[in-house]
Amino acid sequence: MAWLVLQDGKAFAGEKMGLWPDRGERISGEVVFNTTVSGYQEVITDLSSAGQIITFTYPHIGNCGWHQEDSEAGKILLKGIVIRELSEGEGSFHADLSLEDFCRRKKIAGLKGVDTRALTKHIRQKGTMAGVLVEELAEGHKFWQENNSLAANLDRHWAYLAGAAEEYLILGQGPLLAVLDLGIKRSILRCLQDRGYSLYIFPPGTDAEEILNVKPRGLVISNGPGNPAQLPEIAVNISSLISKLPILGIGLGHQLIALAGGAETYKLPLGHRGDNYPVQNRKTGRVITTSQNHGYAVREDTLCSKGWHVLYSNLNDGTIEGLWHEKYSILTVQYHPQNSAGLGEEEEILAWFDDLVKRGVE
Repeated sequence: MAWLVLQDGKAFAGEKMGLWPDRGERISGEVVFNTTVSGYQEVITDLSSAGQIITFTYPHIGNCGWHQEDSEAGKILLKGIVIRELSEGEGSFHADLSLEDFCRRKKIAGLKGVDTRALTKHIRQKGTMAGVLVEELAEGHKFWQENNSLAANLDRHWAYLAGAAEEYLILGQGPLLAVLDLGIKRSILRCLQDRGYSLYIFPPGTDAEEILNVKPRGLVISNGPGNPAQLPEIAVNISSLISKLPILGIGLGHQLIALAGGAETYKLPLGHRGDNYPVQNRKTGRVITTSQNHGYAVREDTLCSKGWHVLYSNLNDGTIEGLWHEKYSILTVQYHPQNSAGLGEEEEILAWFDDLVKRGVE
């Protein structure tokens, strides 16, 4: 038996899975829940989950095995996974290995046989909090007695680890886009490639002038993990690019563009993590179903700088899901436009961005 012990002392029992570190090393992180029914592989490899222990609300995980080509990134930055029931074996005919084999190879610690319904209900009632995976219950309680201020450190930003280590080029047949990589998903890159763009990928700390030097027709600021307010230097860079390029912000990129425009962000009590979030276009009234993975949002009452408008809003809680600017060629979305979920939600925003790129900065 092993345990997930939350910072408030609540503990949940289960069995070890994956690869745990040697005794004495603790696995701690922000404990969140994801409501995705299918696509556990994409969730585990989404770099927006860096530093987190993910609880899957769907009770049966691993039934499709693990297919390497479906991964959203080549590195893993999450801290652990918690599931109700683990499917043994390799699953579907095209799987390369099982979920547990993958976790062992990538040194991912997990807990199976957990009452994930009770865990999710507890988080919903008390709010997202830190947790630690331990082999003995007493170890977990001792850990929090000695580390009661750890939660603040768990919220440190991971974008510099999640983003590209160095710049690189992906050639296509169409215009060149610069991509500021804060932890971008491969499925989003594929959507841009499918539209014919050549992509010049830049690391998170790249200076604005360096981006402009490659003469891109537009800029994409990607999704990524953590607290946007801890990245003021990136927001400053973005502010100097707003009037010079058509820009699309996604996830963390959306939040940083809002900060660059003078708005504020805040931490959500639970975050949005799953692939069934209803989002409404405030211009057209159209509702789309979206994939999301974030714990922060933009404060609508701080959009005081002239020209900023809400484009999308979340129908569950009213939070901002996208912005547009009446003067500059800027579009942002909080959700992840991607084709892997098969919902087609990416088409609308990417088509609008295509139009901005074709027209250029007017």
